[in-house]
Amino acid sequence: MTFVQLIDCRTRKYDEMNQLMDSWAEATQGKRTATHAVVGRDRGTDGHYVEIVEFPSYEEAMRNSGLPETSRIFEQLVALCDETPTFTDLDVVRDEQLNKAAVSRFLLELCGRDEPAAYRALFAQDYLDHDVAKGSDTRGVDAFREETLGYRDAFPDFAFTLQDQIAEGDRVATRWTWHGTNTGPLRGIPATGRTVDMPGTTTFAFRDGLIAEGWWHWDTLGMMRQLGVVEMPSS
Repeated sequence: MTFVQLIDCRTRKYDEMNQLMDSWAEATQGKRTATHAVVGRDRGTDGHYVEIVEFPSYEEAMRNSGLPETSRIFEQLVALCDETPTFTDLDVVRDEQLNKAAVSRFLLELCGRDEPAAYRALFAQDYLDHDVAKGSDTRGVDAFREETLGYRDAFPDFAFTLQDQIAEGDRVATRWTWHGTNTGPLRGIPATGRTVDMPGTTTFAFRDGLIAEGWWHWDTLGMMRQLGVVEMPSS
């Protein structure tokens, strides 16, 4: 789950503090785990600044805090402040742009990979999956991962290409195309060696920063036709 830390400080030496943070960024190049940082100045109170730092997770933030460069710079930062800075730790439970990034990561990098920890970092434990190609829903992140592994066994080279993506509220809808070569059995159907190109859409709903439910709509008949399993009647 994405983690954000708010650092609230009051200082009359902001220019020196800014130089100090540049030094920290240079010293931790390639080691720091922060993904984004924004500094804001209070329009109503002179010398009041708030820094917002984003991390992939709380654990990554703690890794960042444990860097020796971070400890050294923090001591110097406190010395530049008029009073001890305060820290507010926040788990991000809703962010439409982050939700889009999570869905993209799943479709482009993770889907069909046997990486339980990575799945659990993106999906709720009780994730509920709805797929038009199945007669029943799948509940649980581990059961869902096993299903995606089945497609990877049947199409080892499969890959998604994202066409459109829209985020609104707690939902992300993605229109995609899917490409793969069938070199393994698929739900009892022997491998055909044929290539499949297929369009589809997926809508994911998020809860507390994790994917909690999904709806898949794709061209099942088109896939079967390309595999040679079914034939369209002649006109």
